[in-house]
Amino acid sequence: MHAHLGRTGSRRDDLESLAYTLVFLLRGCLPWQGYQVKFGENKGFLVCKKKMATSPESLCCFCPVPFRQFIEYVVNLKFDEEPNYAKCISLFDGIVGPNPDIRPINTDGAQKLIYQVGQKRGRLMMEEDDDEQSKKKIRMGMPASQWISVYNARLPMKQRYHYNVADVRLAQHITIGNEDGLFISSVASCSNLWALIMDAGTGFTSQVYELSKHFLHKEWIMDQWERNFYITSLAGANNGSSLVVMSRGTQYAQQSYKDSFPFKWINKKSKEGFYVTAMATAGSRWAVVMSRNAGFTDQVVELDFLYPSEGIHRRWDNGFRITATAATWDQAAFILSIPRRKPADETQETLRTSAFPNQHVKEKWSKNLYLASICYGRTVS
Repeated sequence: MHAHLGRTGSRRDDLESLAYTLVFLLRGCLPWQGYQVKFGENKGFLVCKKKMATSPESLCCFCPVPFRQFIEYVVNLKFDEEPNYAKCISLFDGIVGPNPDIRPINTDGAQKLIYQVGQKRGRLMMEEDDDEQSKKKIRMGMPASQWISVYNARLPMKQRYHYNVADVRLAQHITIGNEDGLFISSVASCSNLWALIMDAGTGFTSQVYELSKHFLHKEWIMDQWERNFYITSLAGANNGSSLVVMSRGTQYAQQSYKDSFPFKWINKKSKEGFYVTAMATAGSRWAVVMSRNAGFTDQVVELDFLYPSEGIHRRWDNGFRITATAATWDQAAFILSIPRRKPADETQETLRTSAFPNQHVKEKWSKNLYLASICYGRTVS
């Protein structure tokens, strides 16, 4: 699955591929085979989505128990974790049989590994690890609703948030914020209600917004581009409506957007000097905004069906910071970028909560950590 998402492969991915091959050889087919892809759809992404949605129990329902145990073990390995090969081999002892002469394949090399560590020790390790495994979160599971909030270290400044805001109350909150010198820095939607983040550190000189019954009002956006406004944040609701915020005072020189998640388009625009600067979702629909002169030197996309903690931490270690987020009912996307100007404090934190994190925001403020972006969606727990 990591390969489908464009990540560097490791030993865990080889074992995952082996697991699917074994199940295929036993069952004769896999649930993600035979997809009929519509024009413009990414087959690899659809296959990956199906793999993520298929639990080990479902995949191995007609297989002996060790197949399920093997898959549960390998899909929860970390990127650089060394697999316990002795454990993996010993899982199949009971169904392969002890006599190598009657086995349909040659397992002499594998057996030497078992003998090196001792079969008894291998089985003990398997039993101990089973206890550990039961405490682990299996990544294949039911989607869970959550707010995903991102915080950046900043010099002390004024920031304000509003959530569970109905359409008719938006103008009131925004007007009061503007009078206090605050501009919208991030917007999100949950259950067709809106969340607003407004602060004094945006650098914007003026701002306009539109609440539309349609997901992205193209004519209005193009009119604002003519007036030198650029999209700085946007959000979509489950009912298909959208809130688009456009600002002056940005460093952007040109802008473009798509109302889908188009990998090929992102790659093409990246070669032209564009970077993703905003994202939104409405139900299962995506909106991706790319801007020229965005102030980044490099950028990557982490798109997954669960929170990609491992990938985010690895990117943080390499100087990337989360610059845009969005989520649907079963996917989460994070845009991570390297700023052209290195920030004075590179501290960045993320938080996942079932309710809007109003108490957590106040705690972060006391540490000079301010909300940079927020989104609501459902990802596999």
